[in-house]
Amino acid sequence: MAKMWAGVTAGQTEKIADDFNSSIHFDSRMYKQDILGSMAHAAMLGKQGIILNSEAETLISGLADILDDIENDKLQFDMDCEDIHMFIEQELTNRLGDIGKKLHTARSRNDQVALDIRMYLRDETDTIIDYIRKLIASVTDKAEEYKDSIMPGYTHLQRAQPITFGHHLMAYAMMLLRDVDRFLDMRRRMNLSPIGSCALAGTTYETDREFEAEKLGFDGICKNSIDGVSDRDFVVEMLSCMAILMMHLSRFSEEIILWSSWEFKFVELLDSFTTGSSIMPQKKNPDMAELVRGKTGRVYGDLMALLTTLKGLPLAYNKDMQEDKEAIFDACDTVKMCLAVFEPMIKTMKANTVNMKKAAQKGFINATDLADYLVKKGLPFRSAYKISGQLVAKCIKEDKVLENLTLSEYKEFSELFEEDLYKEIDLLTCVEKRISKGGTGIKSVEEQINYVKQKNN
Repeated sequence: MAKMWAGVTAGQTEKIADDFNSSIHFDSRMYKQDILGSMAHAAMLGKQGIILNSEAETLISGLADILDDIENDKLQFDMDCEDIHMFIEQELTNRLGDIGKKLHTARSRNDQVALDIRMYLRDETDTIIDYIRKLIASVTDKAEEYKDSIMPGYTHLQRAQPITFGHHLMAYAMMLLRDVDRFLDMRRRMNLSPIGSCALAGTTYETDREFEAEKLGFDGICKNSIDGVSDRDFVVEMLSCMAILMMHLSRFSEEIILWSSWEFKFVELLDSFTTGSSIMPQKKNPDMAELVRGKTGRVYGDLMALLTTLKGLPLAYNKDMQEDKEAIFDACDTVKMCLAVFEPMIKTMKANTVNMKKAAQKGFINATDLADYLVKKGLPFRSAYKISGQLVAKCIKEDKVLENLTLSEYKEFSELFEEDLYKEIDLLTCVEKRISKGGTGIKSVEEQINYVKQKNN
């Protein structure tokens, strides 16, 4: 079949070359953006008198019919077409005859595909932001539920200091809030219209690029026509935003996997978000969290693939740039799927607050507070540190925790110990004494929750 671009060549290619060159099997998902872009282009052509107003109206009506037929499964994509642009134009010409051939006046597939991908990714960005905001809400609600539940905080995966589970969860809420900001910032740079750049040098027609951009919801136009067709920074930037988001989800997943193990037993996931073993009946595997962790590498790979593709390309458009779509489409699909399963998994997750508190006690993470108690009584810190260490050693030897030692046992190490020490080393007291902004004190956690709720509206 001769191609619509036949001219200086006969437009005949080998089937193997057609298959290799074709992109319709993956860029057909941009059909809506392609049609809406073409409708705005037809309106601009009519407004500027480049074609008759009646012809513009006929084109817009024909494009609307094609969109309706695709969305109602009355029209199937022709996989023999080279790309979605050629399919839409071919179908329009089949329906309208020569009028259909006027649509491509004052544009090129180079600026057309640049327009389509910007519009498509703008929609995907809005969808992903909605998913993240929903996850932030669930994380924040869960943090509010457990704002006073004591758990050990870790450094180097070693029990370090007492915190609350709510405080720990709010760390992820803050990460996700930054993700939203990154996507919004990226969207602002993405939301410029390249249409009218044509192949690379603009056009001899008196077009109105601003009119077309405004009709399509853009904030402005790409100021340089070469950059307009060759820029894919916004695709790389969106992939980068998704890679960072997936890194956050992966870290969260890792902790969920650890917390749900028998060794921790800090949380329990709803059965609906776990799987069993084909041979071990006692198993309850956190497969959803593991898959999110695993799919993070996939999104990283999509980012690196596009960076590598673009790094050696001269200006302006090159066919290599067709490779941007499969990478970004795959990453968008992966991220949306991960967020869709992650949010209800967190929303239905239950914390084992008893085990969390026992782990905090067994970790002797109030030993610093015990030393501080002696310092307040007048003992030099190094001496207080030594006594606290000796008391921890006694507890380990006798399988006890600091809270369970009797006052007489404490006095064997220092006469400075009095009954009030038990309040000082109570884990809840230890938490509440962290009064600095952003800390683990319950009031601080409540302030963090309120801040995130306000920012997430």
